[in-house]
Amino acid sequence: MPKILIDGDGCPVVEETIEIARAYETEVVIVCDTSHFFSYDDVKVIVVDKGKDVADFTLLRNTENNDIIITQDYGLAALALAKGAIVLSQMGFAYTKDNIDNLLAQRHQSYHQRKHGHYAHAKKRTHKEDEAFCELLEDVLSSM
Repeated sequence: MPKILIDGDGCPVVEETIEIARAYETEVVIVCDTSHFFSYDDVKVIVVDKGKDVADFTLLRNTENNDIIITQDYGLAALALAKGAIVLSQMGFAYTKDNIDNLLAQRHQSYHQRKHGHYAHAKKRTHKEDEAFCELLEDVLSSM
């Protein structure tokens, strides 16, 4: 069975992912840098040095075809899709070959807006987003 790899730097659904993975007897690996701490008896945690994309590239090196990746990083999602992974957003949607180009374009546009002083305010995470994520993860695991 494929494993679940979590981009642990700032992921708000770690607990939910682990709980669902346990029910499906699926291995979970969390990849994070030294500014984060995770300690679970049945979860492998890979801690890497701080640095731009160090955790992302480590996660990718540990990804195999059909593994499930949990991330909010569109760039990491694109690279994981290219490796044949199933990539889920913590917001409750799947990254796909059909939507990743548009998401990357939005990221690029947002970068340029921030560069010119236009900042969007992040909305507070809702319970509905947690539910949507959990439903999606369960759907993916039950179809494997």
